Order: sequence, then C-alpha cells, then structure tokens
Amino acid sequence: MGVYAKKSLELLREKIDLVEVISSHVNLKAAGSSYKGLCPFHDEKTPSFVIHRGDSHYHCFGCGAHGDAIAFLMGYMKMTFVEAVETLAERFQIPLEEVEYDRRQTGPSKKELKEPLQKAADFYHTYLLHTDEGHRALKYLYDRGLDLDFIRLFKVGFAPRSGAVFGKFMQKYRYTAQLLETAGLIKTLSDGKKKVFFSNRITFPILDVSGGVIGFSARKTSEETFGPKYVNTPETPLFKKSHTLYGLSFSRRQIAKEKRAIVVEGQIDALRLIQSGFNITVAGQGTAFTEEHVKELLKLGITRVYLALDGDEAGQTAASKIGNVFQKEGVEVYVVPTPPGMDPDTILKEQGPPAFTELLEKAEDYLSFLVGYFSKESDLSSPSGKSHLIQTIAERIRSWDHPLMVHESLRKLAQLTQVPEKLVGVGQEEVRRTTYIKREGKLSEVAINPDRVLQTDLLRWLYLLGDAEPSLLEIIKENLRPEHFSVTLCRRLFSLYMENLEAQKPADLLSLANNLENPEEQILFSELIQKKVNTERAEEGVIETVTKMLQHHWMEEREKIKIKIQSGQCSQEEVLELAKAFDALRAPPSVIRGSESSQSQEVKRSERRPPEAARSG
Repeated sequence: MGVYAKKSLELLREKIDLVEVISSHVNLKAAGSSYKGLCPFHDEKTPSFVIHRGDSHYHCFGCGAHGDAIAFLMGYMKMTFVEAVETLAERFQIPLEEVEYDRRQTGPSKKELKEPLQKAADFYHTYLLHTDEGHRALKYLYDRGLDLDFIRLFKVGFAPRSGAVFGKFMQKYRYTAQLLETAGLIKTLSDGKKKVFFSNRITFPILDVSGGVIGFSARKTSEETFGPKYVNTPETPLFKKSHTLYGLSFSRRQIAKEKRAIVVEGQIDALRLIQSGFNITVAGQGTAFTEEHVKELLKLGITRVYLALDGDEAGQTAASKIGNVFQKEGVEVYVVPTPPGMDPDTILKEQGPPAFTELLEKAEDYLSFLVGYFSKESDLSSPSGKSHLIQTIAERIRSWDHPLMVHESLRKLAQLTQVPEKLVGVGQEEVRRTTYIKREGKLSEVAINPDRVLQTDLLRWLYLLGDAEPSLLEIIKENLRPEHFSVTLCRRLFSLYMENLEAQKPADLLSLANNLENPEEQILFSELIQKKVNTERAEEGVIETVTKMLQHHWMEEREKIKIKIQSGQCSQEEVLELAKAFDALRAPPSVIRGSESSQSQEVKRSERRPPEAARSG
C-alpha cells in the first residue's frame, strides 16, 4: 500500500470545497455566514447540520456529527480513507503522487487508466444510440423490456464488430497501446498483434465507489459472437473481479443504511432491480461469489442478505454455496423463491415490482432452504438417508466462524428435521480459540495485543473528536505523554497530533494524513478513523480509556523496577534509588479532568448553538 506525497495531499486540502462535496448529498441552504441542512446522520425535521463559510468542517448540533470532507465520505458513503482521498482528488482534479514504500512505482497511475476507460464508455454509449449497428443491439435491449431511460441511466453501450472503429476513436486522444492494454481495452494475440478486447457486445460500465469507470461487463446478443455469454474486463490495477460487485456504486449508500442487500446473478438483473427501487442490489462478475465479495458488503455493516438467483438447478446450487459464505461470516441469509425458468429481470418485466416484493417477503431462511435442497438427494424415509442429510448440513454449520450462530443453527436444524438436539451436536460445539482480525483485506490469525486495542481506542477519540470537543482534548493533553504508548505506531500517531496542535497547525484528517511516513502508519490511520465513536458517551469513554492506559503504564513501570532490583546487577545505592522510585509509584495514577470542567464546556457549546438547532434532532 503506497503513501501519498505530502505536496499532493496539501494541494488537495487547499482545493477542497466542503460545501460543494456535501451539497451532492445534502440539500444545503445559505443562512447568513453559514449553510444549513437536515443532518444526513440522524432523522430530524429542523436543520441542525451546519457548515460555516470558509470552514473545512461540518457540525450537527443535533447528534454531534462532526468532521471534514474525508470524514463525511467515510461516514455517509462508507468509503475507506484511501477511497475518500482518491474520490476528492478526482473531483477537484488534483493528481495524487504516490510514494511507494521500499520500491518504486511502476506503470500508469489510476487517474491515467481511468481516462481511456471513461472515453471508452462514452464511445460505446454513443455508438449504441447513434449508429445502424448499434440500433440492432438497441432493438435487442428494447425486446428485453429495457427502455431508453434505463440505457441512459446506466450508460449501456455497444462495442462494434470492427475493432478498427474503436481504435480510430481512441487514436484521437493519443493513448499508447501499453496504456490501453493495461486498462483492459485491448489485448496482445499470440502472434504479437493487438486486438480490441470487446467486440460485437453490449457493454455495461463497471464503476468504482466514486463513480469512475474501472472496467466493463459485456454481453453477446447472438450465438454467432465468439465466447461465453458475458465477458468481463481482465484483471487490471483498477479492476479485481473477485473484489468487485456490480451495482454497488448505485446501491452502496442504501445498503449501508438498511444493513441488508439483495444478491443476483446477472448485470441486467441488478440494474433492473435498482431502477425499480430495489437499490440494495448487487451482482458478482461472472465468477463464484467469493469471500472477498462478502467482505465488501460486510464493510457496509450488512446483517441480512437475500439471494435472488435464477429459478433453475444452477441457481439453487449457487444459493447453497453463496449462502454458506455469508452465514460463515455471521450474516443471516434468505433465499428468494424465484419461479422455475425465471429471473428477477423477467419477474419485473412481466409482473412488476410488487410481485418481486412479494417474493422477498416469502424468502426462506437459509437452513430451511438447505434442508429442502439436500432432501432432493436423500430419501428421508430411510434412516441412513436422513442421517446423511443431517450430518451434511451439521458439518457445514460447524465450519462457520461465529459460535452463537453455530449453536442456534444446530438447534434449528434439530427442529426442522425433528430429531433430538444432542444428535446434531447441540452443546458439543468447539468454540474456536483463535481470534480473527481483519487486516489489509485478509483474514489472518493473530494474537490480540490488548495495549494496541486500548491505544487505538484513545487515538480514535482524539482524531475524530479532538477538534470538536475541547474538554476531551484537554483531558488527553493533561494526562498522556508519548511514553504512555507502548505500541510504536500508536506513539507515533499520538505525537503527530500533539505536534500539530502545539504548532497550531490544522488537525483535519487530510492534514494529519499528510504527515504519515509509511504504509503501516497509513493502514493504522485508516483503521482508526473507519470506526465510529459514540459521541453521547465521549467524556466517559475518554476518561475510561485514559485511566486504563495510565494504569497499564503504572504497572509496567513498577514491574520494570522490580525486575531491576531482583536482577542482582545493581549497586546498593542504585537499589535504594530504585526502591524510592518504586515507593513513589505505590498508588495508581488518577485522571486529571483538564483545566476546564465539562460543565463549563457544555455551557460554551450551548452558547454557540443556534436556538433552532438546539431544539431539533
């Protein structure tokens, strides 16, 4: 993972217009020297979400939400820190210079790759709408019940049969063959010749979190076209098939809000559902639904998923496999009873959205579906057949990572199959002793470092609320020093914040990120600010965390002195000095609450609060 050059982050920070960023998502109205709107982070009727002119922060006087442009994109759009930075850089046309750690960057930048992909999307879309060859593909789409609004909304296009037409268009922009191949738009044949990657296919742009084109999924309209029904952009620096969910760019915000998602098989299924108001829909990219796909949805906090796959045997098999991956991660799965020979697209086209809503309401929980699915292969009237079915499902359940879900699912399996709970192993589950921690997109088995957990908690309070809550900042300043942080990375991030504060430099997220020196620091920084803090118990949380850190440090210092005394390597005078130091540490430290009481701080905050905002939320 690279680190962005300081000069490019500083330039981005200067160019960001917070009002412009937030206006895309919140209806802001000018009110004197500020802008006001309904807070997007909680339900309210009177505007309490405020941005002062020229300020780089927003603040909600109703729920306490506070932050800069990056914090907004992370909190509202559920972006990662890096995604938020790249989105803002694209929006304000700031090239991000990436400094690679221990190795030099090779190949074109993401921005350089996105330019020809966007041009290709424009070309394919125009070709579909304004050429004779494109109109034949357009008729195919119309015959499938897809109207012009759909085609324009999702920028559906058509790649012409002749690659020369596309090549001539791209030549106008002087893109090199190497750039086009790296972006996945052309390929090199075995004889060394170059050929366009997509031809004679309807194209569906694949977008990233900021709405930029990162690839295409292309569907053939006739059997004479060589290859499978769908062809996706090959793996590129921008497009990773096993990580990318089609439709997520349109559904991301609603999925995060509702904590649930609909998973379908095809791109047209996904887009049709999204257009019809089911904007919590995603699809895979023609490959098996992977753990990486599930993790993309887990980042948005989903707790429930509906599998609306094709109503055939292949769809049933896929539901069995995909459901297992979600259940393993603790997500409740429901399987939508798609009628045989149909898919979501045909249901919406022939019966309309109410029919699909009815199917969602009839969705079967995953265990009940599994019993029915495996019953097709087992004779339940036979003891051995029933035993085989139960053991097959029970073994799958025991492979899941969440002990409580395993326990409850085994109990439900016993109920569904009408056997005693002990026969399916209820109460005999082995609780996995290894704790799984998500790190850099992979699940790795690591031992939890309690000091790291505690210190990252403190840094999270500091980074997310430090400039918004002076009383909390005062508590931290009065009580903690860098030496209280035993984890080197945490000590470094704490020192960075305090140095900025001492030098009266900005403490917004982008400015702080500008001081990060290596990938490990950027990873920890992103991890810190990705998780929310409860503003309602901010002071309580900070005092509790500071107290624990002081006590940990106190115990460590006492232990160090004891070890030195007992080592036998100190002179009598040194032992006496150590003994005095040990006595001085007899009582555990107590937290100093800061120079100003929290009550006076609350008075100050209420004085700053507009009367109408104080009544809202």
